[in-house]
Amino acid sequence: MGTIEGAVVVVTGAGRGIGRAIAEELGHEGARVVVNYSKSKEAAEDVVAWLQQNGSPEAVAIQADVSDAAQAAKLIEEIIKRFGRIDVLVNNAGINIDRTMKNLSPEDWDKVIQVDMNSYYYTVKAALPYFMQQKSGKIINISSTNGQRGSFGQTNYATAKAGILGFTKSAALELARFNVTVNAICPGYIATEMFNAIPEKTRESILAGIPLGRAGRPQEVARAVRYLIVDGDYYTGETLSMNGGIYMQ
Repeated sequence: MGTIEGAVVVVTGAGRGIGRAIAEELGHEGARVVVNYSKSKEAAEDVVAWLQQNGSPEAVAIQADVSDAAQAAKLIEEIIKRFGRIDVLVNNAGINIDRTMKNLSPEDWDKVIQVDMNSYYYTVKAALPYFMQQKSGKIINISSTNGQRGSFGQTNYATAKAGILGFTKSAALELARFNVTVNAICPGYIATEMFNAIPEKTRESILAGIPLGRAGRPQEVARAVRYLIVDGDYYTGETLSMNGGIYMQ
């Protein structure tokens, strides 16, 4: 792609945390950013207000629960109606419901799989015809280190995040002939609201196990997304692991 300026970029789950950092990074460089949100309207509108003042005057917030196939399709349709194209799709929406398998209900399992993995299929499926017609595009899926190594009390979350990696590789194989790249990023522990909500002693234990001795910053994930868009034309089906050394393949 070479440049972000003017590109139509949709970031799912962009109201806070990693999603917000990605939206801000790309919007600051002039991308036309679609801030997707499910429930956090106020947070999403705050992101849009910042973007409109900092390089992305056409930024817009669009509500859609992308874990619902029909809403995901409607999101993509609205983007095409508004902008006429889609250049970058960043799948970032996710939740966690952490329990040991003994206490994990089928409903808890289904909810996380639906949001954290199935939504990625729904958005890609809806955007596919436009990417194919354009013969260009970038899809970036946010996975997790815990999808690579597993995580105690997170069988639903880890399964979803691992599934994203297989999905990324398969989609990359299918879309390469249309000049569409599909890659994944696996962040480790990132200093978001979710991480900061972990009890202090547990956080200290986690940080002690990270060779670099700190949590990552959302902006570091955002810059990895930017790299794949601007300089990653020959990357596809790949996984960028950024975890401070806590998991080395």
